[in-house]
Amino acid sequence: MPVKTYASAVYGIEAITITIEVNISSGLKYFIVGLPDNAVKESMLRVEAAVNTSRYHMPRQRIVVNLAPADIRKEGSAFDLAIAIGILAASKQVNEEKLEKYLIMGELSLDGGLQPIKGALPIAIQGRKEGFKGLLLPKANAREAAIVSDFDVFGVESLADVIQFFNNKSDLVPTVVDTRQEFLNNISSYENDFSDVKGQESIKRALEIAAAGGHNCILIGPPGAGKTMLAKRLPTILPPLNLYEALDTTKIHSVAGKLAASDSLMTVRPFRSPHHTISDVALVGGGTNPQPGEISLAHNGVLFLDELPEFKRSVLEVMRQPLEERRVTISRARSSVNYPASFMLVASMNPCPCGFYNHPDKECICPPGTVQKYLSKISGPLLDRIDLHVEVTPVNFNELSSDRLAEKSEVIRERVVTARDIQIKRFENKTDVFCNAQMSPKSVREICLITEAGQLLLKQAMEKLGLSARAYDRILKVSRTIADLAGSDDIRIEHLAEAIHYRSLDREGWAG
Repeated sequence: MPVKTYASAVYGIEAITITIEVNISSGLKYFIVGLPDNAVKESMLRVEAAVNTSRYHMPRQRIVVNLAPADIRKEGSAFDLAIAIGILAASKQVNEEKLEKYLIMGELSLDGGLQPIKGALPIAIQGRKEGFKGLLLPKANAREAAIVSDFDVFGVESLADVIQFFNNKSDLVPTVVDTRQEFLNNISSYENDFSDVKGQESIKRALEIAAAGGHNCILIGPPGAGKTMLAKRLPTILPPLNLYEALDTTKIHSVAGKLAASDSLMTVRPFRSPHHTISDVALVGGGTNPQPGEISLAHNGVLFLDELPEFKRSVLEVMRQPLEERRVTISRARSSVNYPASFMLVASMNPCPCGFYNHPDKECICPPGTVQKYLSKISGPLLDRIDLHVEVTPVNFNELSSDRLAEKSEVIRERVVTARDIQIKRFENKTDVFCNAQMSPKSVREICLITEAGQLLLKQAMEKLGLSARAYDRILKVSRTIADLAGSDDIRIEHLAEAIHYRSLDREGWAG
């Protein structure tokens, strides 16, 4: 009679329970069926070595292992432990009594030890949902899975520990994590702070507006002006993650295998900064075995693209749809998976290849037409999705040497949170809009109402500065955010004027 153990497979950021059926009969050879990939097929060699090393007996008979449901492809090495326990139970070396109560996951080493797995958190969430009592998995993943309450998570170090547990010869102590307390303790534990930045008050103001409205922004300035330093501090002024966002973010990093053994719950907003040589698959996700890309790892946080024109155009273009839909779909012949990708895009760039176009002190040495060619590497549709264009100027010596204390991130964050609270109340009847940057053109016309004087100012700005038509909605969205920061119900002239200032790259003649 077949013996059943239970494991789990992760597709996207959700888990599916896999039933592992083991049947031992007379004959020879081992068989694994149920659409296994090469890593799963190779598990029998790892299982045999681990069982023998642990001083148990690997049956010399015909062993058939079925991974059900059989029409879903099984990938990876995380089924090793469940297969080993199933074989030992079928050969009467392990007691079957408790097998149906627990999920079993882990990759086996040849010496019987356990290697970490990916996706422990979604596996634990699905296990509790389906009524399992607990989960046995490698010790390195225990804290990650233990944030699921009312579910026993046992971190084990070897195959022998699991065998002793099911044979009632030893008790395992469940890993316990106080999710809420850990979340509250680490919710603002950032290494960087805006008070570290000398000068650049206008740039800090622009990033405060971006954070308050969830706006994408681009920083344009010469080398050494502080673009990267400022961008790295943006997460410190964003509203703190709530518990739901923290769980959602942790699931993605769990699936990608990016959580350390000491981590359990991600409590601060992620900041991802991929190099400009990144491929489009690495950025948006995918691959033979689909994995989340950088835009999903930046979910609920910041994606920083340094030296934006140096990225391949094809890489930048694949971001356009995720920026609008806040998710990415990876389609394959047999299935498709969805990864969330709600992130703030922050980019930086030099104004020209040499870096000194429009510099107050140094002369640009680029040939005629080079600046325009350099800027044209960024397509119009992508630029259309960036609300704020911020010109960064070098910091002078007096500001660098000043002892004046700059404003701390927590002070700026309080203003940002107040503005976000206004927006949450404004969009409480909309399920897919949470901040001003996410407004549709229809919502902009309904919410961003301006006076006749404001209309005149906007008209004059568009005509005199040569602003493009796509800048119109962006200016209204940003001005609404500026008004929220000021606590104003109406968009006033000064709010519009400041928003117009943040459309540098839309101005005709900006690049000569």
